[in-house]
Amino acid sequence: MKKKILALDMDGTLLNSRKEITPATRAALRKIMEEGHRVILSSGRPTPGLRPYERELELDRYGGYLLSFNGACITECRTGKILFQRLLPVELLPDLYDFARKNGCGLATHSETEAVSAFCPDAYISMEAGMNGFPVITVDNFVDYVDFDVYKCLMTAEPERAVVLEGMLQERFGNVVGIYRSEPYYIEVVPRYVDKGEALERLAGIIGVEREDVVCCGDGYNDISMIKYAGVGVAMGNAQPEVKEAADYVTLGNDEDGLVEVIHKFIL
Repeated sequence: MKKKILALDMDGTLLNSRKEITPATRAALRKIMEEGHRVILSSGRPTPGLRPYERELELDRYGGYLLSFNGACITECRTGKILFQRLLPVELLPDLYDFARKNGCGLATHSETEAVSAFCPDAYISMEAGMNGFPVITVDNFVDYVDFDVYKCLMTAEPERAVVLEGMLQERFGNVVGIYRSEPYYIEVVPRYVDKGEALERLAGIIGVEREDVVCCGDGYNDISMIKYAGVGVAMGNAQPEVKEAADYVTLGNDEDGLVEVIHKFIL
């Protein structure tokens, strides 16, 4: 039997509404990993935000991988080695800060240990930091403070406003960085030519798996690229409508063990 890759978004896909992996999903994942299939966590989260789930699923033991920061960083779990990384140009930070300040939206990035907010953090930045187990710090001079490698910046706004801001950012910065929403209220600013689909294609090439043997599941806008790339692209029942339109198959929701159905239908 040919070995497959199962690439999973985190929030709204692998995790239920309580941010947990259900026992049924965990057991199904363990079964396919024991048969030699690879499980990949593919998320907009920073790498440290994926580590607890990496440990829970024992991905180091079973040869899994992490695609973090929407694919800007690829990490091999068995060795901890970074196989690929692409950083955001630091010279862009002043312009992003100026845009966020003038347009009244949130702006944050991540160090290895904390979420760094340019302004008083709104509820969305606080929620994102909490999901990753990070404290949020607010700094007086965001541009000067950020002297570490940056994989992405996160801008936040109410969903209706975020749509408008996404278009404005595309018009101003779209020729030098990637810009898209991961959730209705999150605007991801990532290095150019970085998305989950591109990262998944790169990883499949590294480990020698054909596209038709890649199954991926997601629910958010930033999952569309990998859903379109995969041999079987699956949208969760709770996915955004645009994600369902891009998918080959729509499974049950993340609170209904939708991944178990996918595993039995397309892998086992």
